[in-house]
Amino acid sequence: MNAMIPVVPVDYAFDYLVIAGGGSGGSLGGGGAGGYLTATTGTMTRGTSMTVTIGAGGADNSAQAGNQGASSVLSGSGLTTQTAIGGGYGAGDSSSVGGGNGGSGGGSGAYLGAPGAGGGGGGAGAVGASVAGTPGSGGGTATAGQGNNGGNGGAGTTSTGAAGGNGLASSITGGSITRAGGGGGAGLQLGGTGGQGAGGSGGGGIGGNNTPGGAAGDGAVNTGSGGGAMGYTSGGGFNAPQGLGGSGVVIVKLPTFDWTGVQSGASASISGDYTILTFNGDGSFTV
Repeated sequence: MNAMIPVVPVDYAFDYLVIAGGGSGGSLGGGGAGGYLTATTGTMTRGTSMTVTIGAGGADNSAQAGNQGASSVLSGSGLTTQTAIGGGYGAGDSSSVGGGNGGSGGGSGAYLGAPGAGGGGGGAGAVGASVAGTPGSGGGTATAGQGNNGGNGGAGTTSTGAAGGNGLASSITGGSITRAGGGGGAGLQLGGTGGQGAGGSGGGGIGGNNTPGGAAGDGAVNTGSGGGAMGYTSGGGFNAPQGLGGSGVVIVKLPTFDWTGVQSGASASISGDYTILTFNGDGSFTV
């Protein structure tokens, strides 16, 4: 009678998704989404330790421009360090305060003295849009290789802020989920009511306008989405606060049988033959 040959865990590759924090909105331009990196590793040696750092979303700057989001990082021996760059900040209302560069560009501003100017939307893996026909600032530039197949931020009309760029979908957790949407631009209509730019799909914050109820929306947490621009009150002051950028996230998909089962800081779930580790904060795991 032949002896059974035991099945033992082996070295393996795993899938990952790394999204940086989104930028916060400016006075008129929406915040850009965080960089978005996803791929499958080469074969990794079991027992290798991996470190995860989650980038915070851009904070409220209470001024013209927003703040850039922070980078998210996946690193460890045998893996080229994966650094998703934080989303660019949204622009202010003058030609000197443009949208920030980042994983995705921050949206452009518009000149406050132009009646009915609308801010540009933040990009989602792409360049934040400039405002058509308005002598305002330009949008920020995206970083090559950081998910640049996402949607561009739109250009604002004469009274309505532009929509943020749409995010990117991933099925790493089993079902398709869209993340990393750009923030909406603010609507500005002196003497009237400006329209609020919609946040991009995947969690982008809505842009504000000049009404008491027209506050900017935050980018959704742990999606890397950009915050909406804050706009102005009818009296010309800031309709604060700016929309905050959404924090980033790192997700890894590991073959359950081969994985060591060692991790810290992640929520774990099972999808078929795989274990999904979702890091909403810093942590680590062992391949």
